Amino acid sequence: MKLNERSLAFYATCDSPADNAGFLYKRGERHTAYHRRWFVLKGNMLFYFEERESREPVGVIVLEGCTVELCDSAEEFTFAIRFGGAKSRTYVLAAESQAAMESWVKSLSRASFDYMRLVVRELEKQLEEMRWRPAGGCGGCRQLPGSWKSKPSGLERSPERPLALPTVLPKENGCAVWNNMPGADRPPDSSSCGGYDSEGNPQPPPLPPRRRALSSEAGGAGVAAAESTSIFCRLHEQYGQEVARLRQDWMEKRRGPRP
Repeated sequence: MKLNERSLAFYATCDSPADNAGFLYKRGERHTAYHRRWFVLKGNMLFYFEERESREPVGVIVLEGCTVELCDSAEEFTFAIRFGGAKSRTYVLAAESQAAMESWVKSLSRASFDYMRLVVRELEKQLEEMRWRPAGGCGGCRQLPGSWKSKPSGLERSPERPLALPTVLPKENGCAVWNNMPGADRPPDSSSCGGYDSEGNPQPPPLPPRRRALSSEAGGAGVAAAESTSIFCRLHEQYGQEVARLRQDWMEKRRGPRP
């Protein structure tokens, strides 16, 4: 497809959505002065205008075979579009803020068809893995169509050896936990510790009543400490008097009766 100046101008100013748009400062090719231009990114083409209301772009940069990188300059928030050729031009641009610079660098880095080709290849790879991945299998396992054969599991019945069914329901703390074993359609046993609901499923035993907090626990730490200290003093005095009395009786008995 051939593109001329008229078709590029129409594409730059038509109502098609732009990938990014805003004011940037562009350094001149011959002079190092920066000029404020209105930039519009559509696909892999970066158009720039003298003003936002301009009807035709001043120039266009085709973003193929280039790299977008930050550069050191006297201006703040500066980045460059570099091409691989020896005599290729390097476009130095400056944004008005850090957020605007990051947004433009991200948009310009993803505008080329090389980047889109890599994205498409990665998506095709993920789609291929999802297509040949068995249901419920691991994420890194891949199987060919010819290898999709059902493997016998240990729970399937075999004609030679029938599956032995448990005769006792599984219990936890003496009570049946779930009513999903064979023979569960039997009438519920009223002697069970937890009881049964309307559907015949066993219910867990009731929770024990919550212990009420004592009055001493409801108080603050300082009140509790004061009460414990006073109680200890009273007990110490009471038992001390009893020990002293017993010691006195023992001493009198040891001395023997008086003549």
